[in-house]
Amino acid sequence: MVFKAVMNGLIKAKAMPQISATERQALEAGTVWIDGQVFSGKPDFSKIFAEPYSKLSPREREFVDGPVQELCAMVDPHEVATTRVIPQKAIDFMAQKGFYSFLIPQAYGGLEFSANAISTIMAMLTSYSPLLSTLVVIPNSLGAAELIKHYGTQAQKDHYLPRLANGHYLPCFGLTEPTAGSDAASILARGVAFKNAEGKVQIKLNFRKRYITLAPVANLISVAFKLQDPQNLLGKGEDAGITVALVHRGTPGLEMGKHHQPIGDAFYNGPIVGKDVVVDADEIIGGPEYAGQGWRMLMEQLAGGRAVSLPAGAVGGLRAAAAASGAYAKVRQQFGMPIAEMEGIQEKLAEINAMAYLAEGSRIFALSALDNGEQPPVVSAVWKAYLTELSREQVKNAMDVMAGAGVMQGPNNIIGRGYCSAPVAITVEGANIMTRSLITFGQGAVRCHPYAFNIANALEANDLATFSKSLKGWIGHMVVNTGRLIGMNLTRGAFATVPQIDGVTPYLKKLAWASTRYAYLTDMALINVGGKLKARQQLTGHFADALAWQLMAISTVRRYVAEGEIKEDLPLVQYALEYSLEKVQRAFESIYANFGDNLLGKWMRTVGYFTLRISPLTGARRDRLVPVVAKVTTKSDAQTARLLGDLPLPKIDLAELDSDEVLANTRGVKRLMAAFQATLQADVVQAKIIQARRAKQLDKGSVQEMAQQALAKGIISAADKALLDRANRLSLEAIMVDEFTPAQFFGKEGVTYAPGFECANVPNVPHGAPVEKLRVVA
Repeated sequence: MVFKAVMNGLIKAKAMPQISATERQALEAGTVWIDGQVFSGKPDFSKIFAEPYSKLSPREREFVDGPVQELCAMVDPHEVATTRVIPQKAIDFMAQKGFYSFLIPQAYGGLEFSANAISTIMAMLTSYSPLLSTLVVIPNSLGAAELIKHYGTQAQKDHYLPRLANGHYLPCFGLTEPTAGSDAASILARGVAFKNAEGKVQIKLNFRKRYITLAPVANLISVAFKLQDPQNLLGKGEDAGITVALVHRGTPGLEMGKHHQPIGDAFYNGPIVGKDVVVDADEIIGGPEYAGQGWRMLMEQLAGGRAVSLPAGAVGGLRAAAAASGAYAKVRQQFGMPIAEMEGIQEKLAEINAMAYLAEGSRIFALSALDNGEQPPVVSAVWKAYLTELSREQVKNAMDVMAGAGVMQGPNNIIGRGYCSAPVAITVEGANIMTRSLITFGQGAVRCHPYAFNIANALEANDLATFSKSLKGWIGHMVVNTGRLIGMNLTRGAFATVPQIDGVTPYLKKLAWASTRYAYLTDMALINVGGKLKARQQLTGHFADALAWQLMAISTVRRYVAEGEIKEDLPLVQYALEYSLEKVQRAFESIYANFGDNLLGKWMRTVGYFTLRISPLTGARRDRLVPVVAKVTTKSDAQTARLLGDLPLPKIDLAELDSDEVLANTRGVKRLMAAFQATLQADVVQAKIIQARRAKQLDKGSVQEMAQQALAKGIISAADKALLDRANRLSLEAIMVDEFTPAQFFGKEGVTYAPGFECANVPNVPHGAPVEKLRVVA
């Protein structure tokens, strides 16, 4: 009787978050993975670290080292970014080598790569040329190939998959609309089923889509719409629901070909409009049987799919930022030293490098789960939102390191386009604001909590038996977890049971402590806020932050373990863990401050907040790690290679660059990396000179000034001097920024400045002329 009364009271009060039909499909899609361990309050790290951690197969590695590198060599990223045209030879090469077929089974002509391999290739191409990468990302992510592979009829598989694999069909996916962005389930696109004159069931579509990547050049569209069937011709009712059908370019009533102009690298993206577009019911993906199943299909594929393409681009961007900022800091000198030796610069480099390590560990761990059959929607959403945001922050740090070389545009600015393009990843495939404030904790608290989903289902079904059992379990869970938290607080997690990993175990104890607090706070939020969680987005956003940084910290340790606990990488791991725990601590503080004005909220803001602050998870200890972590990308060795992974860097022949003509035609990444390599070669020479100066064998001056004396005194050889001269020459060239004539700057020939503008270096203007209003004459 007590449980019946409680259940009725909760139903009446709408105490649990209300779950709509579309939300239920999202909640039921996929699986609970390591996120469930965090919500449990007692994560089993031994079990977590025994989870698979993938490596590329020999066939995948051969493709990465061969065709992917060859494709990059065919494309000049600056030329592509400015002309917005992919060379035809590159497009043909992609079709011949199977770049559109990574998802497609080999039986249909596809390469059928693992999620890890697909993501690795996407990371490489996105870091090299975002425009080029979209031609690979879209065919190999959510869209025609993936949906047909999982849900298509046999006839659809036989027809479409081989033609998608060889590039005959270039697909795009039409979901987003002017009034349906993050709230994709509210699409206004409509399809009405009818019988034509021959008695065949067809669908008349009307829709307006926007922000559709590859729409201007695609010839096959997967269109999402709400299907209405007034005569119930398909047997799914009058309002069948969201459906996905294939529409071919050239179909009467279909308008496509216009471009949006995305910020940064302007990849192909545009609107699609359909006015009375008629398609056969057989073009529904999965056939008429799958009418109304479109939202379920999308949620099931997004459950893991968000962990693939956009996190790959984020990792690629992070690697590029690490490589560029480290090389530039080594090459660029100020105050008589490389700026890499300055502590302010080292702080930026260390953060970039550690976050690149963390992001790669997160990427591979999640992809390993996908390849092992998991489809974790919460982790997938976290990776999409937090890795793209992390990449944006670290590209900004790289811009700070490169300073003027990062803000002056042109072919030699190798970080600026990535900085400008970063908001694209933040916005697409579920805007990060929505993913953080609604999806991550809203979905995680219900789905990953040990009992919440069962209770919500029992309340909805008025199932007293399930409700009673689940509520008893939840009460027991809260009692045990609260006791565990008190013990953790008193001991600062010292007695948590965790694996023994040299240099890492103390952090695992802190993560166990954090999980216990997180589980306790989740219970308090569900009790205190309950059905109002959707409206309390500040609170849920901070819960999302705490969850995300715990998951990324765990993934960092998983990488360290999987790679054999390489001691040289321990400072990277420790920095990443310190950084993550600090983020979790800040999130907890914000959670305590946002519980509300009732009695529990006041307790949280006072007593709870006080105990949290006097016993924090971490302090500012990572400063001691900065010098060694910063150096990882200012040198070139096995550790640097591990951090940069498969970043497509050009091959350098320094002897070739001794030619002024060759050097003049070398730009961008190749120019910087040549200077970096030459500088590293000359380090030993510079060390000899500095040592001789300290021994007072040379007069004080710059290294360049002392080099001639050192040569004359036999301190260095002629070969040493040549290495130093080459490094100086290439370094000076590498720090130069691009210059443009007025015609190039204004984009037209015959442009000059009108006389009267005082400037000594402007063509056609006499120095010292009276200052007048600047005019441009074309």
